[in-house]
Amino acid sequence: MSLWDDLWDIGAWTAPWNSWSSRSLLVFEEAWSEDTERLATIHAAGFPGAAWSASDLAALLREESVFGVVARRANAFGTRSAVGFVLVRVAADEAEILTIAVAASHRRRGVGRALIEEAMRRLYRDRVASLFLEVDAGNAAALALYRRLRFEKVGERKGYYAHGTVPGATALVMRADLR
Repeated sequence: MSLWDDLWDIGAWTAPWNSWSSRSLLVFEEAWSEDTERLATIHAAGFPGAAWSASDLAALLREESVFGVVARRANAFGTRSAVGFVLVRVAADEAEILTIAVAASHRRRGVGRALIEEAMRRLYRDRVASLFLEVDAGNAAALALYRRLRFEKVGERKGYYAHGTVPGATALVMRADLR
């Protein structure tokens, strides 16, 4: 039995990536409490000055309404290292992406998109109708990704994000219908 078969058997969703070795793949799993230090490091690199600590992440993951999906790079030797994650809060038939972060070494490889798609699959399975998120109006790369995933602008929050000495940037509120 190959690593691919083992991962399929344990229920991990896997996807090979063209830019990686043919012996590497991504595995999407629930976030574990043991992950929080690594996830905090990934988050800090993506959100300097606004990063969440390992204890912040652990507290969120303890909430019944929150789930986390971690993208792990796996290899044929059985090593799995977290390269990105998404945290989602569910309330009734709506959900919100609280944060998503991908390690700098794995950006622009489809990891963020795959994380959101995996979260959407789980939410659809659980019959959640809508997924919301907030994004900095100036983050063109994120906006392009979210639009490709069929998110639409439904509102905005002026002065929501603070960037260093800038008083606050506008956050766009976006929604994707899952049904």
